[in-house]
Amino acid sequence: MKKAFKLIAILALCAGLYVAGVLIYGTLNDFQPEQEIRLSTHGKKELAPLDTNRLTFLIWNIGFTGLGEETDFFYDGGKTVIQDEKLVEKNLKGIQNFVKNQDDVDVFLFQEVDSSAKRSHRVNHIEALAEVLPDYRHSFAINYNVDFVPMPLIEPMGGVVSGLASYHKYETTDQQRIAFPSQFSWPTGVFFLDRCYLKERMKTKNGKDLVIYNTHCSAYDTSGTLVAKEVELLMSDARIEFEKGNYVVIGGDWNQCPPNYQPKSPSNEYNEYVLQNSQIDENWQWVADPSTPTNRKLTTPYIKGKSYTSVIDHYLLSPNIDVLQVKTIDLDFKFSDHQPVRLDILLK
Repeated sequence: MKKAFKLIAILALCAGLYVAGVLIYGTLNDFQPEQEIRLSTHGKKELAPLDTNRLTFLIWNIGFTGLGEETDFFYDGGKTVIQDEKLVEKNLKGIQNFVKNQDDVDVFLFQEVDSSAKRSHRVNHIEALAEVLPDYRHSFAINYNVDFVPMPLIEPMGGVVSGLASYHKYETTDQQRIAFPSQFSWPTGVFFLDRCYLKERMKTKNGKDLVIYNTHCSAYDTSGTLVAKEVELLMSDARIEFEKGNYVVIGGDWNQCPPNYQPKSPSNEYNEYVLQNSQIDENWQWVADPSTPTNRKLTTPYIKGKSYTSVIDHYLLSPNIDVLQVKTIDLDFKFSDHQPVRLDILLK
């Protein structure tokens, strides 16, 4: 009996030292970017200035190519941490094939794009997307930079460098990573995302700027307070641009539904948070396609008609922009837990 107690004590001590070591290492190496960081664009082609007032956008959270239809995920109550490499390759190839056939899109706004991560088997998504978008330039803003994510304990997610990637057909004059003020407290914040948005601008024919925001708001925000702070910062920044006479397009994964959205199959298990019109200025426009879901929950692999789905990927536009069409492209969640959303606009 004494030997058993001694073994338990040794195991408890080892576990305590492991946890303490992970916390100390993570805290000392915590990613703490400046509030605003200037970014560069990359690509093989030099681009011409914007010469049209009609543009097409596409937003897509590609789920780090690890959240295709076959997958559940431990953060959502499933079991999978790192998907099989062959399925990750299948997802990436499907995403690439889809993207390269959208050659009429002027601006792509992607989220959960891994630069290097154990969860995506160290594939560089930025380069993989650039391969199928040779006529575009791109910029990248890191929002997840952790040397070692220790959760879950049995199969840690490991190192992650990931973020937002924007690809555009026309010349941009400025790119910035701007940090959101909302972060999880210590120690969760050490191993979680450092949320931000990627802001770019293009000069239009009439001398105004088209200001484009790529955003990925907080997830697992059970109160909705973090996203509210993020929307407040976005609106504050966008308001300044609009008051200068500029055009504003904000697109991405908001992790909350657009105003007045009603899920087709309400669930007692999930509490959807809905953005409010009171959070934006008068005449600004939330633009979404409520007819087709953009996101699925990852408690289980995808089962059409049974898995819980909702709309959390959409756009916010300034009043000086007309919406010609918005459409979610239904891929049955084959390659990601999100679906792409196209938007056609006219700059007035």
